[in-house]
Amino acid sequence: MNLRARFLELQTLLAEHEEIWRPAPFHSVSPRWRDHRPALATALEALDDEAVKRFGLDPEACADWLAAYLPALGMVNKLSEVPALPARSLPASRAREDDGMPGRKRAQVEAFVRHIPATVTPALEWCAGKGHLGRKVALTDQVPVVSLELNPALCADAKSLATRKGVDQEILCADALTASGHEHVRGRTVFALHACGELHRSLVRNAHTDGAEAYRISPCCYHLGSEDPYQPLSSDASLMLDASALRLAVTELVTAPERDRTRLARDQAWKLGFIALRTEVEGETRRPFRPVPAAWFDGSFDDFCRRLAIREHVRLPANPAWADWEHVGWKRRDEVLRLELVRHAFRRGLELWLVLDLALGLGERGFDVVLGRFCERSLTPRNLLVIGQRRPDSRTAT
Repeated sequence: MNLRARFLELQTLLAEHEEIWRPAPFHSVSPRWRDHRPALATALEALDDEAVKRFGLDPEACADWLAAYLPALGMVNKLSEVPALPARSLPASRAREDDGMPGRKRAQVEAFVRHIPATVTPALEWCAGKGHLGRKVALTDQVPVVSLELNPALCADAKSLATRKGVDQEILCADALTASGHEHVRGRTVFALHACGELHRSLVRNAHTDGAEAYRISPCCYHLGSEDPYQPLSSDASLMLDASALRLAVTELVTAPERDRTRLARDQAWKLGFIALRTEVEGETRRPFRPVPAAWFDGSFDDFCRRLAIREHVRLPANPAWADWEHVGWKRRDEVLRLELVRHAFRRGLELWLVLDLALGLGERGFDVVLGRFCERSLTPRNLLVIGQRRPDSRTAT
């Protein structure tokens, strides 16, 4: 894969279609593309609820359906295809080796380690949590591992697990975003499985001076800790991305249980119902919608709206027809779901652009880079893995 050529071609296509993927339907009642693409707008409105649900859970089927209305989407999807990385055989797990690791996490860690080269230098697990990945690397490749984590409670759990299982693993309680945290990178192979936002970007930003031998990075939650607009990692990047665009790359529920999807649907309908009521009272305004405490959804719709009205300084009518406004929220949610099918069709392309920006940034800082998948999206949609190895001629720079 020519990473730079793919990055530039994908960047061009995303830029040419930004009127489709930039507006968030939650905030934009009628995105402008609806006027330019009436056939697509009509087809979306005609979809029944079952089709909307199916397309929401099956992006490939949705992309196939949308291709008739958005021909360029076929090329975006083709450019977004990433091959699986070569796999290696792992030794059988020792008795009780994986105790304390949830099943899905265990499968992700196993897949990650199976699809990286054998580690030959001391290792650093970045943003380690309970140190599950670090223990697996230490046991698989017989190398000492330092696991860096900020949360003291998680550090304590990681230390207890390492001691119990007899693993050569040092637990370091430190902030990965500080200079002192980066001091531990030098001379090591750095592992980051789903390190969020700036936690994975900081590795690349500092790769030319930190002195790591290698990186194995699977990015996640691109919006966390990001400046607005997003500050690219590579010199060829020209897309201007805000927080909404960065969130788009990770808005998938493919691994969420049905009860969570049902709850999220209700939460979104209530928010949209409140926004419609607020618009009725104050007129059309564009405001950021701040996160709502989960406990506010435990009562009724009218309790939810009253709490929000106090927070947002909205003077509600004396006796709103609560059932009608809740119905408006659910109707608006149905419309949002249909519009999001179009926006979400560019989700993987945007995510790959971000990961390619990371990979190219690592290459510009003296590393040979390979990009591929380490598992299927049914295990985790965040299944992209960047493998960087320091080039011999770049060692003198550090």
